[in-house]
Amino acid sequence: MVLQKKTAYSTFFLALCSLFITFSLVLYPEIAFKASVDGLQVWWNIVFPALLPFFIFSQVLIGLGVVHFLGVLLEPIMRPLFNVPGSGAFVMAMGLASGFPIGAVLTAKLRKQKLCSKTEGERLMGFVNTADPLFMFGAVAVGMMGHPEAGIAIALAHYLSTIIVGIGMRFYRPTDKSNSNSKGPAKKSTILLRAVQALEEARRKDNRPFGQLLGDAVHDSMKTQALIGGFIMLFSVIIAMIQETGAADSLAFLISQFLNIIGLSSQLAPALISGFFEIDLGCQLAGSIAGALEQQIIVISTIIAWSGLSVHAQVASIISDTDLSIVPYICARFIHAFLAGACAFLLIGPLSPLLNVTSKKVIIPVFFQHTPQATPTFWLHRTIVLSRFSLIFVGLLLIIAVTYISIVTRKRKNFSRLL
Repeated sequence: MVLQKKTAYSTFFLALCSLFITFSLVLYPEIAFKASVDGLQVWWNIVFPALLPFFIFSQVLIGLGVVHFLGVLLEPIMRPLFNVPGSGAFVMAMGLASGFPIGAVLTAKLRKQKLCSKTEGERLMGFVNTADPLFMFGAVAVGMMGHPEAGIAIALAHYLSTIIVGIGMRFYRPTDKSNSNSKGPAKKSTILLRAVQALEEARRKDNRPFGQLLGDAVHDSMKTQALIGGFIMLFSVIIAMIQETGAADSLAFLISQFLNIIGLSSQLAPALISGFFEIDLGCQLAGSIAGALEQQIIVISTIIAWSGLSVHAQVASIISDTDLSIVPYICARFIHAFLAGACAFLLIGPLSPLLNVTSKKVIIPVFFQHTPQATPTFWLHRTIVLSRFSLIFVGLLLIIAVTYISIVTRKRKNFSRLL
């Protein structure tokens, strides 16, 4: 009975919101059209060329069995740290390098192929769907704030809090013993041999010619891109309607009171409201407000970690054909937002003399000091840089895994000799 009441209330609330948006579209058609076009331009000029190559090649790698190969090799690192299978390292690397929502897309792919259990997928999705470094350095720090050096504090706060959330998610549903560890006699062989066997078995099970595999990857990636574009346009219109009707004014008053309590400027309230719905607009408003750079960094770090309802809706749609629940992901975003703001406060406050994160003398790669431009040259360089970033991350994890395995093997040999 209680569940039925909750369902009825949620349905009634969603119906009211839909009616509000519909009437707003009728009253302000020109503003709605402009907002829709703005969302389309953001998707076509920035999101589409940025994510499409990573969507395609990540699916090709899964089909070829490369992810299965990495999963076996990286299991000794990912399992004790995050309590997820080793294949989650590939998803984590791609998520850190490519940004929203590729982490959710690849997690859904792993779940469909039974490379992770339901609980493992929900743990993984809670910390792999992150912002990419070029967004934080180029679009936010340079384009929206005009302070390239702020990108270091924002990126460090984002990734530090991501790791903390990932370690915390390992305790999500700890009594659930289901996992995706490989079973059978292959366990007695060396880890490298098991990895090669996993690659061969995955390729044999897939059994699609490479041409078909590539075609399916392009087809699925285009469908996902169209979905993302639709959500970006939709939330661009919703935010415009909320601002035009003045519905955000009362929320801004309440949030400004809270900001005054914690020592932040009340002028940042509109940015938090916009960032609650859409990450780009929230960061842009926060960067344009005159005030202390330190406060802008804290608020922007919080907004990026939360990522906005637009990204959440994309994730919910992406995992709709799996058994993964969106609830743990939303809870992880709340925690991530709080931790990112706290990490940013520490980096620009007590730890600023040590890290020098807000100093303009700090050296930043040239490519990170430019606002993203919708040109083929820029996106070619972007793809190259982020591909290197993901390869470096996977390489570091492999080095750690190999070192860990060698140490454990050596200790076991020494122990057996004593016996």
